[in-house]
Amino acid sequence: MKFLIAPNAFKGTISAEEAAKIIAQKVKERSGLECIIQPVADGGDGTCSLLIDSLLLEKIPVLTLNAIGLPAMGYFGWDSEHKKAYLDVSTASGIGSLELRQRDPYSTSTFGTGQVILKAIQMGAEEVILGLGGSATIDMGLGILNALGILFLDENGREIPAYTPHFLRKIKHIQKTLEIAKIRFTCLCDVKNSFFGENGAVKVYGPQKGLALKHVPDFEKTCLDVLGLLIKKSKGEWADQAGFGAAGGIALGLGFFFPIDIKIGADYFFELVAIEEKVIQSDWIVTGEGQYDSQSDQGKASFALLKLARSHKKKIALITSGSGGRKAGFDLVLELPSLDFSTKDFKEKAHKNLSGLIDKAVLGERFD
Repeated sequence: MKFLIAPNAFKGTISAEEAAKIIAQKVKERSGLECIIQPVADGGDGTCSLLIDSLLLEKIPVLTLNAIGLPAMGYFGWDSEHKKAYLDVSTASGIGSLELRQRDPYSTSTFGTGQVILKAIQMGAEEVILGLGGSATIDMGLGILNALGILFLDENGREIPAYTPHFLRKIKHIQKTLEIAKIRFTCLCDVKNSFFGENGAVKVYGPQKGLALKHVPDFEKTCLDVLGLLIKKSKGEWADQAGFGAAGGIALGLGFFFPIDIKIGADYFFELVAIEEKVIQSDWIVTGEGQYDSQSDQGKASFALLKLARSHKKKIALITSGSGGRKAGFDLVLELPSLDFSTKDFKEKAHKNLSGLIDKAVLGERFD
């Protein structure tokens, strides 16, 4: 019997790579069980990092700035043959590296991600594959644009430095310099939210990134004002669309100056790592994520794997916390115990819980 071990990251506790190793180790302890190991991602935090490893790309380090302007080490994966660079917004501009007190959409910026992209362009990149998950910002991608040569000016025509508090509110003019490179973007995301509206970036994700609920209307109004300036500068028509809400509107902003293509991250990832071929070769697929819920069928990797398994009549198991996966259609759902995230050793406990859960399932012959 052959297993495809293909978990997503268990957000905040175990990376996809770590989870795959733990699961495979326990499965292999039973004689006669073979494993194909392919951790997966869907446009969320770390998607391009996984692609870099899976595709054996060269990793190029870049000294840059994080979401609040402090020095940080970024990187991108370099495909010299196709002149493509792969990078995650979360590497330089991620929320995971910030303390709670540092999370403030009025000040955070994607400028550091723009610096990484600029290095890739200097190496000859013609396309940037950008994973949008895990962003700390709602800057409409203006930080990236700023690093790539778009100037944002105040009412007196002076350039506004990146990371200036209330950066968006101070913008009165937008200027396009002559140094802007010819580059196209493929943006990978795991959500279908538009930027504005009840399900938009500000109302849904703003509070997660440090925006007080009482400031949501003000922030969205500021974004509308900036949008007006972007439309005026581009002299074109504009319509909100699915995916513009990902990573605080990065694809929205980039689309005014560069060709962009928004892709569902799971589909893009699966094609590059030939996941369907691996599903066909397997008897059981074992996937998982931190918490399977009502949003998981909107583009998450676990749900995409479920559809693939069903299409090829393969059995599939889901590992998750909570009860959200019970009626989703998986052949087996293994539920992790709850964690107390206030304790210092919650990550260690998460590893032990996953190992113990798989060990119990294998010994109990639940995969037969």
